[in-house]
Amino acid sequence: MYHEQIHLKNHFPFLGESECDPILTAYLPYNSTQMNRQDQLRPSILLCPGGGYEMVSQREAEPIALHFLPEGFNVFVLTYSVAPHGFPVQLREVAAAMELIYQNARCWNVNTQQIAIMGFSAGGHLAAHYSTSYDCAEVREIFPESKPVQASILCYPVITSYGKQCHQGSFRKLVGHFPLTEKEDEKFSCHRQVSDSTPPAFLWHTAADAAVPVANSLLYAQALSDHNIPFSLHIYPSGPHGLATVDKQTNGELSPATLLAADWLPSLKKWLQIIFE
Repeated sequence: MYHEQIHLKNHFPFLGESECDPILTAYLPYNSTQMNRQDQLRPSILLCPGGGYEMVSQREAEPIALHFLPEGFNVFVLTYSVAPHGFPVQLREVAAAMELIYQNARCWNVNTQQIAIMGFSAGGHLAAHYSTSYDCAEVREIFPESKPVQASILCYPVITSYGKQCHQGSFRKLVGHFPLTEKEDEKFSCHRQVSDSTPPAFLWHTAADAAVPVANSLLYAQALSDHNIPFSLHIYPSGPHGLATVDKQTNGELSPATLLAADWLPSLKKWLQIIFE
């Protein structure tokens, strides 16, 4: 396996303004020359951990990445900027990560037609926001040819910025204030940005999530359905917010009911095989 930490500001100096230092960590399986696969291109996952736009979770970074290397995926973990840095910094950093992946596609064995973005909690908001708004004016201003993803994986995501379903803290850190204006609600509530060109999505959540209510995933799934976009939605009955891999590696003791949510990983792997067949 090839492993490298890349400071994106070394490739895109403007990303280092105001002491930002986004880091892309690459986990790349070696292609086997013995199996004559040295030129094989692989699907990839760009991973955005959660943390309420206040920090970037370690539990939702490498422990997740290591699950997908045996499945033949390249995985890129983005440690993006957080508060006091707000929009559009994070969205531009995702665009920069995509740009770098494209630039190195040949040497990293990346199939650029098979890139999924995965996000957890506030990272799920970032993933959904990029999926629906990768070509917005704020991104295109510095990346005129910003690249889309072909699938999104949204894990107990923050989606909506209004109503009882809203995780206020995430939007306060991202936008700098709360409540948001009506125009900002439209811009930052990802389900309101879904269009006919939004990529297919895999979503999972627990019905018992008290931090980011399950309605967030339901709203996004409904928006996808309204636009005839394929999706796979998994709602598990028990478990708190932030379950990550739903095992002892990223959690303490878990109840048998909560352990049902561990099904999300094998279910996602099967879904990705279908999406990227």
